[in-house]
Amino acid sequence: MLMSASSDFIALCREQIALLTQGLGATLSIVYLTQELVEAPSSEAKLIPVVIYPETALLPPGEETAEVTVVHKQLQVGNVFILPNDRRRLLTAESESPTSSQQSEASQPHLKEEYLFSGNQIVLPLVYEGVMMGLLVTGRQDRAWNEHEESQIQQIAQTLAIACILDQRRAWFEEQLREQQILQEKQRDLLDNLLHQFRNPLTALRTFGKLLLKRLRPGDSNRDVANSIVRESDRLQELLQQFDQVIDLTETDLAPLHLPEHEVFVEATIQKDAKPPLLLPGTGDKTVDCSLADILEPLLISAKAIAQERKLKLITEIKHNSPLVRANIKALREVLTNIIDNALKYTPTGGKILIQAGQEKANFQGIAISDNGPGIPPEDLEHLGERHYRGVQAQTEIPGTGLGLAIAKQLIEQMQGEIEVFSPAINSKLTSPNAPGTTFIIWLPKV
Repeated sequence: MLMSASSDFIALCREQIALLTQGLGATLSIVYLTQELVEAPSSEAKLIPVVIYPETALLPPGEETAEVTVVHKQLQVGNVFILPNDRRRLLTAESESPTSSQQSEASQPHLKEEYLFSGNQIVLPLVYEGVMMGLLVTGRQDRAWNEHEESQIQQIAQTLAIACILDQRRAWFEEQLREQQILQEKQRDLLDNLLHQFRNPLTALRTFGKLLLKRLRPGDSNRDVANSIVRESDRLQELLQQFDQVIDLTETDLAPLHLPEHEVFVEATIQKDAKPPLLLPGTGDKTVDCSLADILEPLLISAKAIAQERKLKLITEIKHNSPLVRANIKALREVLTNIIDNALKYTPTGGKILIQAGQEKANFQGIAISDNGPGIPPEDLEHLGERHYRGVQAQTEIPGTGLGLAIAKQLIEQMQGEIEVFSPAINSKLTSPNAPGTTFIIWLPKV
């Protein structure tokens, strides 16, 4: 994993090198970063130069990406050896000898273990809390360093080490923020799906409770139970509306935080393109041979009750001897519930809804659901199936999240089927110029 080096850290390195150059007369300075964080001094890493002064300076062959090995406190950089434990001068591999090493050690009694010399050159590892992050190499040609200058260079190296670890922590926290945003997006999609599933059975329960209450006589002991069903259903409906308000945020509210484009960050540790699993009925179930009439039967009971409460006329034309289709039963019921619910929701009082089973084309059997509501504008038709898109319906008081058709489309595609949408509706007997309506046809492969 390549360590990040932000523009701020690079700027700090240049400022520190400017101190070396202007204040101490350094003629060559290089800041290396390790390719990855390593525990010093028992690991291996590659060094990459991030700042060089002067910029026209040429690195020795092989040091553009220098191999660094730290073993038993011995640091090797390219063809140059540094031996902190023995306090030796920085020597090339070819020129090092026991005699020269001993002489250099004797001539430099004040050297600290953290840095070493090669003539007028100093190399200091950037180490903080036992973690090695790179090297600072600096030197000058005209004179050797005195003890006060060596101390200043050590302070600069320590400053760079602390800045580097802070830069790494910044990159780590920003990556954690990215991962958290991805997780929140996944959680939001799952919550959207769960709430949308919750809406349809809640509507049915409220309707059944109200119908039951109407059929019970005033003195019937079961009226309290029916009243409780209606009361709690109304409470759940209020809570659902509050959830809808949270979900129905603006694009600005939902936009993720954007980090600076010029920054280089540590690579993410999670898959960003992974899609969240759908918590919908039938997810993971296999497709089976089934009858469209049998699947529609329980759904029509609820639909007729809702239509009765809303003073709508529900017409059904079901062919019971139609060929079987290949479908995921639970998923198909969810699709049909969503589309029938839309027809009931967007058809005004006194309107009509027609459900036909037995449509045929090529190798498909279809279910057509038509209404004589206001229809769908042409500009909205091309966006049907997009999550959270409601078009002109978003300007009405009719509640919704723009998820029903998106969920239906995805589930039908998983069954190798398709959804066609016509607005105005294709049934001219049902519609009128003032009520063009809409027709949805769900096509499923025949067995």
